[in-house]
Amino acid sequence: MSEFLDHKFKTILIGVAFSPNLKNNVYEAMRMVDFFDSKLILVHVGAKTKEKEITIKELISGFSDDTEKVKIIWREGNPVDVIIKTAEEKNADLIILGATPREDFLKFYIGSIARKITRNAHCSVLLLVKPSEDLRPCHHVVVNGLKNKKTKQTVLAAFEVAQNLGAHQLTIVEEIAEQEIQVVIEDDQSLLKATKRKEQITKKEHLRVQDILNQVPIGFKSGIHVKTQPIFGKRGYSIGHYARVKAADLLIMNAPGQTNFWDRIFPHDLEHILAELPTDVLIIR
Repeated sequence: MSEFLDHKFKTILIGVAFSPNLKNNVYEAMRMVDFFDSKLILVHVGAKTKEKEITIKELISGFSDDTEKVKIIWREGNPVDVIIKTAEEKNADLIILGATPREDFLKFYIGSIARKITRNAHCSVLLLVKPSEDLRPCHHVVVNGLKNKKTKQTVLAAFEVAQNLGAHQLTIVEEIAEQEIQVVIEDDQSLLKATKRKEQITKKEHLRVQDILNQVPIGFKSGIHVKTQPIFGKRGYSIGHYARVKAADLLIMNAPGQTNFWDRIFPHDLEHILAELPTDVLIIR
């Protein structure tokens, strides 16, 4: 069970930009620090001015006077490089980034800076679609159940996050590519064969996920209704659609491996999520 230890976010970092969402982003970060009993690092990329310093200090006033609990760092340079380098230097466990609403305000995506940080950060990343000054309850968490070596740790992290955020439902979505059926449907007989193949794959996937669930500490499951949901479809797109339809409050995903040129042409599962965020998304590293 030692492989399941030390998932807690001990240090949370957020980039501070003087945008309309500044207050909401900072308040969300402070709440996460409370939920996980963490330290908070606020990083402003750009010149330090007295006015900006006063604004930030006013936002965090009353939260903590402990300089070890909350630190403000001012650095100039490329935002992506500064955030990633500072997160590494300070051993941050989580970077919080805000999403950008599209013109209709019903769909969200992340800009180029946030996307690059998400792809290259050494630690977990939380993408917020609707940062709020007020507390937003988290009731339902969805987590990927992909057949992947990272999934076990991601599922465990999802349970710990659900406990800390007070969620009462956690759904593990097993995305299964249609190609795995390997049956061309041409008539009733081939349809029956495809149906049986789906049932076999679903049962196999359920057993695999159940094996992971059996290794999750009982305390992490306390008070949480757990559901498994197999879905046949395009990876990334399917789980994102499910999270949106079920109005999940948080979607938790494995971090991708090192991205390359081909990922830009043939996007991996996470790229479908980043293209149009269905809800808040936590990427576990």
